[in-house]
Amino acid sequence: MEEHLHCIDTVIWQNWTLIRAARLERDDVYQQLAIRLIRCVDTYDPAKGSLKKRIYAQLKYELLNCKEVRRLTGVTGAPKEFRRGNIVSLNAIPEDSELYRDYLAA
Repeated sequence: MEEHLHCIDTVIWQNWTLIRAARLERDDVYQQLAIRLIRCVDTYDPAKGSLKKRIYAQLKYELLNCKEVRRLTGVTGAPKEFRRGNIVSLNAIPEDSELYRDYLAA
């Protein structure tokens, strides 16, 4: 796995414009791609072709998934139209608001 860490940097460099346009943090993208690299190497079957080609294909696919809301925010049940800007800290909600009381009731 360590022999192929440079593949992550290559994919990030090749897709830097996309990463910046999606407002993704480089460290977050690197971490997601590193996890995919580990899975890719772990499940590699030599009968299905070159490891390096598989790694690049998997990393490019994972890069497209880095934009998903659940990856950006950790919210797993979010609807498709949900965006990062929809998340509000509970500290920002006034304690006398209906939203805060609903939260306490749940």
